Amino acid sequence: MNNCIRALLLLFLVCVIGLVHGQQIMPQPKRELRGVWIATVTNIDWPSSSKSSTQQQQQELLEILSAHHQTGINAVMFQVRPAADALYAKSREPWSQWLTGKQGKAPNPAYDPLEFAITEAHQRGMELHAWFNPYRATFSANERGLSDSHITKQKPDWFFTYAGRKLFNPGLPEVREYIIKVILDVVDNYDIDGVHLDDYFYPYPVDGQHIDDAQTFKDHPDGFTDIKDWRRHNVDTLIHALSDSIHHHKNYIKFGISPFGIWANKRQNIEGSETGGGSSYYEQFADSRKWIKEGWLDYINPQIYWPFNNRAAAFEKLVDWWSNNTYGKHLYIGMATYRINERMSASWKEADQMPKQIRYERQNPRVQGSVYFSSKSLQRNLLGFTDSLKTDFYRYPALPPVMLWRDGVTPNIPRELTAKATGKLVNLQWQLPLPATDGDTAFGYVVYRFDQHEPINLTDPKHILNVTYSQQRTFEDQTAEVGKTYQYVVTALDRIKNESYPSNTAVVNLSANSL
Repeated sequence: MNNCIRALLLLFLVCVIGLVHGQQIMPQPKRELRGVWIATVTNIDWPSSSKSSTQQQQQELLEILSAHHQTGINAVMFQVRPAADALYAKSREPWSQWLTGKQGKAPNPAYDPLEFAITEAHQRGMELHAWFNPYRATFSANERGLSDSHITKQKPDWFFTYAGRKLFNPGLPEVREYIIKVILDVVDNYDIDGVHLDDYFYPYPVDGQHIDDAQTFKDHPDGFTDIKDWRRHNVDTLIHALSDSIHHHKNYIKFGISPFGIWANKRQNIEGSETGGGSSYYEQFADSRKWIKEGWLDYINPQIYWPFNNRAAAFEKLVDWWSNNTYGKHLYIGMATYRINERMSASWKEADQMPKQIRYERQNPRVQGSVYFSSKSLQRNLLGFTDSLKTDFYRYPALPPVMLWRDGVTPNIPRELTAKATGKLVNLQWQLPLPATDGDTAFGYVVYRFDQHEPINLTDPKHILNVTYSQQRTFEDQTAEVGKTYQYVVTALDRIKNESYPSNTAVVNLSANSL
């Protein structure tokens, strides 16, 4: 059979199979957020032990970042403040016990985990979003290990105890001011790409427990007569002020929150989703829909940790609901890789459950990506899911989606690109772009390679060789084939990942004579 006819028949069969299974055959996206949470609380993902040495911790983090980079991940949500503590040096709070084994104890030899993680992530073309738990102050009822400098000891009146843990009291204005200062320490002192909050606001309900904030409500009612509305107002006030503060200090930093997957059920609120589970609005007093509606957030990342057709909270219904309630900002779906192959769930034992979720998201143009909880489960390749990312869904690199409301100015092109064959390698060099109209030059670069007669088409991500967020203006292509002629172009990226037009085209022939 003629090879051309065989190829056409194969393509036809693939399309038919896709249609039979209700799958739309779609090209790989050039822009997509592909994130992962790296949790440090109780050493969930990193470091594996608080007793490990500085060198061991750094090596472990390098291996984690490299593994995710090879999978196709382009953003990490790195937990830097699990419980009013710090995994970074420039902090007003004590070092975390999960880093060194004792709260307040610095790493020895000294290093800054956040700075280290940022540098390594950026070299791999991955964004780093600093992940904060805003209100949790202690993780257990045992407070013997708390540092004398811990805020619960310095300001005991700022907290209430719920289910054995101390939590900041959101109704106190001084608490809100303090949390903003903590986060701005990181905004001002580190080269982060985003500020990320998780789903812990007022505590998840526990039978037999009550929130001890009646006196605070009496002292600071702010015009409210219903304590539940007042609690929501307290959280709203922090989110709004935090958004303004972050963007006043650095406009390009992305601010996002990962709330519980259900905002409200339709039986509770006509604008809610067709679900029957707990809800952030009524149980945590977190009006997550309002934050995105008011434009306080750049992205929302709901934790939709249920499978398709779940009776209480179906994945597809929640994706649809959130996609209709993001008001022009970005929606990234929080996905439960930790649940894959879950023993008591038939749905999570289906090898195609998570791939189906990705396909469903990609069919919705109002969904811009996924974030996986958490790093360790993604690395474990449960039911082969990580392999499916590498070989299928993420087989080509992707850039994060742009946020034109943060910055809509395109950077200028890199200048004077040259390509030189040296042995089996091609070495590229280029010069810094001229400043754009907003003064930006380049925060990073994308290197593209095309065959000899291919048109220069930047929309197809299969041509991307490398993405880096650094000032390095050289690249070594180690995958070029002897006897082929290649065209190379380079583009510049700014902080928000706007991309320039391509540089001049550099052509090189990797002939046998160059070996």
